[in-house]
Amino acid sequence: MQKGNIGVTTENIFPVIKKFLYSDHEIFIREIVSNAVDATQKLKTLAGKGDFKGELGELKVNVSIDKEAGTITVSDRGIGMTAEEIDKYINQIAFSGANDFLDKYKDDANAIIGHFGLGFYSAFMVSKRVDIITKSYQEGAVAQKWSCDGSPEFTLEETDKADRGTDIVMHIDDDCKDFLEKDKMQGLLSKYCHFLPIPVAFGKKTEWKDGKQVDTEEDNIINDVEPLWTKKPADLKDEDYKEFYRKLYPMSDEPLFWIHLNVDYPFNLTGILYFPKIKSNLDLQRNKIQLYCNQVFVTDNVEGIVPEFLMLLHGVIDSPDIPLNVSRSYLQSDQNVKKISGYITKKVSDRLQSIFKTDRPDFEKKWDDIKIFIHYGMLSQDDFYDKAKAYALLKDVDGKYYTLEEYETLVKENQTNKEGQLVYLYAQDPESQYTYIQAAKDKGYNVLLMDGQLDTPLISMLERKLSPSGEQKGGCTFTRVDADVIDRLIQKEDTKREVLEAERGDRLSEVFRSQMPRTDKLEFHVETQALGEDALPVMLTQSEYMRRMKEMARIQPGMSFYGEMPDMMTLVLNTDAPLIKQVLEDSEAQTLEEIKPIEAEIKGLTARQSVMRQELDKKKYDEQTQEEKDEMKKVGDDIQAQRDKKNEILSAYGKQSERVHQLIDLALLQNGMLRGEALTKFVKRSVGFIK
Repeated sequence: MQKGNIGVTTENIFPVIKKFLYSDHEIFIREIVSNAVDATQKLKTLAGKGDFKGELGELKVNVSIDKEAGTITVSDRGIGMTAEEIDKYINQIAFSGANDFLDKYKDDANAIIGHFGLGFYSAFMVSKRVDIITKSYQEGAVAQKWSCDGSPEFTLEETDKADRGTDIVMHIDDDCKDFLEKDKMQGLLSKYCHFLPIPVAFGKKTEWKDGKQVDTEEDNIINDVEPLWTKKPADLKDEDYKEFYRKLYPMSDEPLFWIHLNVDYPFNLTGILYFPKIKSNLDLQRNKIQLYCNQVFVTDNVEGIVPEFLMLLHGVIDSPDIPLNVSRSYLQSDQNVKKISGYITKKVSDRLQSIFKTDRPDFEKKWDDIKIFIHYGMLSQDDFYDKAKAYALLKDVDGKYYTLEEYETLVKENQTNKEGQLVYLYAQDPESQYTYIQAAKDKGYNVLLMDGQLDTPLISMLERKLSPSGEQKGGCTFTRVDADVIDRLIQKEDTKREVLEAERGDRLSEVFRSQMPRTDKLEFHVETQALGEDALPVMLTQSEYMRRMKEMARIQPGMSFYGEMPDMMTLVLNTDAPLIKQVLEDSEAQTLEEIKPIEAEIKGLTARQSVMRQELDKKKYDEQTQEEKDEMKKVGDDIQAQRDKKNEILSAYGKQSERVHQLIDLALLQNGMLRGEALTKFVKRSVGFIK
C-alpha cells in the first residue's frame, strides 16, 4: 500500500474548499456525475476509433445512497484509471506559487477550484472521506483504491474490482446528512443532470402495489440523453417544441413562439428560446433561461450571455465555448460571450421580422404579449432599435395596428401643428378618457393606445429618434389626449375667440378655485377659455410634461424627486358654455355690489405701489430709508388684505352654489376622481336637480 501527501505545498486546500464553497456545496453531485459521464464518453470515443476493442455493454452512470453507511456512490463503466493516472490526475495538484495563490484567493474558492481544474475535489465539501475504486479499461489493468480523509494525506492500494470503470464513494459529513435523503438527491439530479448525454440511474422505478409504492426491477433513469436542442430543427414539429416547454415549465401557459439556435462557427451554440406570454412585471419572470455546457446544467443566471432585454425569455442555451471555471457556475467575460450575446440578439430579431413579414395577422394577434420584450430591447440597445423599428407596432384605441412608418403617413395631413410637428395623441385608459378620445375623433384625429408598462420611456425615446437632429421643425411629439382642451392639443393656427376681460375672468376662476378639493398630493389651477358653445362647460387637463416626469419617476430611481411633487391639474372653464355664463352672471349679480369698492381700493393701492417702486428703484438698496421700506411693505400687505377680502366674498358665493359644485364634480367624475362622501353628495345633488 502506498501512502503519501497530495502534491500541493500547503495544507489549506481542504478547509478552503469546505468553507468558501459552502454556499454552492450542492454542486458536488453535478461535478462527480459529470466526471463519470466524461469517462464513459471517452470510452465510446476510443471504441469508435478502434483503440478499445472490448465489449462496451450497457453504458450508464449509477448514483446510489446507503443511509446506514452514510455514503453516496457514483459508479460508471468508463475508462477507469491506473495507479499512474491516479497519481497524475488526483494526487498532483502541484503548481508554482501555491501558497501565494491560496492567500490571494482564499475568499473566492471558485477561483481556487477553477485554477486546479479538478471538479473531483468538490466532493470534499460534503465528505469526511472519499474513496476512489477504479479499474482501467486497458488490458491487464489492476484495480486501485485511493482514500483521503480531507487532509493532504492519502492511501493508494491494489484492490478487487471485476469490471472496468470507477466508483466514487463519498462518506458524508455529519452536517451534510440531508444529502442522504432520497427526495433531496432526486431533486439535485433532476436539476443538474437532467439532460446529460449518458443515462444516469438513481434507484428503481416504483409502482403502486397492495396500497403502497414499491420498487420495480427497472432502473429509474433521471435524464433525457437527447434533449430537443440537440436535434435538427427540420426533424421537429411544433408539438415537439411545445411538449419540451411543458417539461421545462410544467405550470406555464403555452409559449407564443420559439427560436431554435444552432451555430458551430465562430463558436458552438445550441439551444431553444421561447417567448412566454407576459404582459407586465419585468422581474418575476427572470432567471428562466437555463445555461448548459455539453448538456450539463450550469446556471439559470445568464446575465452577460443573454442580452438584458431577452432575460425575460424562457428556454435553454448550451455552449462549450462559454468560459467557465470548474464549478461551472461563474461566467467570465470575454469576446466569445459578447459574440454569443450579439448572435442571440440577431436571431431573435430575425425571427420577429420573419413572423411579421410572412404572417402579419398572427404577429398583430401576439403583439400585446410580445411588445414588452421589443420595447425593452428598443430602449436598452440602439442596434436592436435599428432592427425593430421596421416591425414594432403602434396600436390605436380601435384596435388597429401600424408600423412607425405607416402611422406617420396616416396622421401627417391632419395632425401636424403650426410648428410643423406631427402630434401623436394617445390614451392610457380608454374608459376613463372616453370623452377626450371622442372629442379628438370628432376632429378627425387618430388616438393611440399606450397602456404598456414601458410606454412612458418609449414615448420619450420615439420623440428623440423620430425627430430630425438639430432642426426646429418636423419630428413628432406625443401628447396624452387629456393634456389640454381639444383646440389646443394640435394648434394649427392662432385661434381668435372672444376672451373674457381679465377682472371678470379672475372672479369666475376664484369662485371655482375656492371650491376645489384640497389634498397634499394634488394641486388644482383654474383658467378660463372660450371653447365654443358645443364644447363641455368644464374639463380637467394635466400637463403632459409633469405627468410624464412623474410616471418616469416610478421606474427611474434617479428621477424620484418628481414623484414627491404634487400632481397638478387644470380646471378649464368654457366661457362660451351657457352653464358657465349662468354662473358668471349669477355670481356677479350677488357679489358685484360688494366687490366693486374692494376692486377700486385694490386699483388705488396698486397704482400707489407702482409709484413707490419706481421711486425706490432710483436708489441703491443701502440708500433706501427704513421708513420707505416699511411703507412699501404696508402697501403690499394692504393689497393682499383686500384681495383676501374679495376672495372670501367669491368663496362664500361658490360654497352655496349648487351649480358650481355640480360642475366641479362632473369634471372630477369624468376623470375617475370623485369618490366617497363627495360622490354621495353629487348623487343626491343630481337627484335634486332632476326633481
